[in-house]
Amino acid sequence: MELKDYLKQYFGFDTFKGNQEAIIKNILEGRDTFVLMPTGGGKSLCYQLPAMLQDGTAIVISPLIALMKNQVDAIRGFSEEEGVAHFLNSSLSKTEIQNVKEDVLAHKTKLLYVAPESLAKDENIQFLKQIKISFYAIDEAHCISEWGHDFRPEYRSIRSRVDEIGRAPIIALTATATPKV
Repeated sequence: MELKDYLKQYFGFDTFKGNQEAIIKNILEGRDTFVLMPTGGGKSLCYQLPAMLQDGTAIVISPLIALMKNQVDAIRGFSEEEGVAHFLNSSLSKTEIQNVKEDVLAHKTKLLYVAPESLAKDENIQFLKQIKISFYAIDEAHCISEWGHDFRPEYRSIRSRVDEIGRAPIIALTATATPKV
C-alpha cells in the first residue's frame, strides 16, 4: 500500500496537506525532523500516521493535559482499538496508570502522550526503558526555547531523558517560532 492509502484507511483523508507527506516519509526513514507549520496545518497527522505504521510506541511530549486528552480522543475516534492511544499524566488514578501501562506493554498502544514533567519521573523512565519506542514527538516545541512565550524548564531536559530511556528518531513540531526561538 502507498502512504495515501494508509492516510485514507486510518484518517479518512484522500490527500496530504502541504509538506505532510515529505515529513512523514522522513520520520518513517528514521530521520530527526523539525516541523514549523501554521495552526491548523496538520502537524498532528505528521506524527500520528507514522506511529500507526511503525512497530513500537511513539512517545508524544505535549505541554497540556487538555491537549493530550483531545488528541487521544481524536485518534481513538479513527481506530477500533481503544488502547491505540493513551496519555500518562497527573490527571490519572493509580488504577488508570496501571491500565495504560498494561496496554503499552501488550503492544496495543501506538501513541503515548506525556508531559515533559511526566517524562522526567524516574518511574516513567524505568517503564519506558522496557518498551520499543518508534520515535519521540515533541509537540509545541517552541516551549524548549527560553525565548518562547511559554518556556518550561522541563522541556530543556527532554534530550537527556531521551538519551536515558533509549535513542529513537525525534520529530519536533510547532506553529510558534520566531527567528530567535
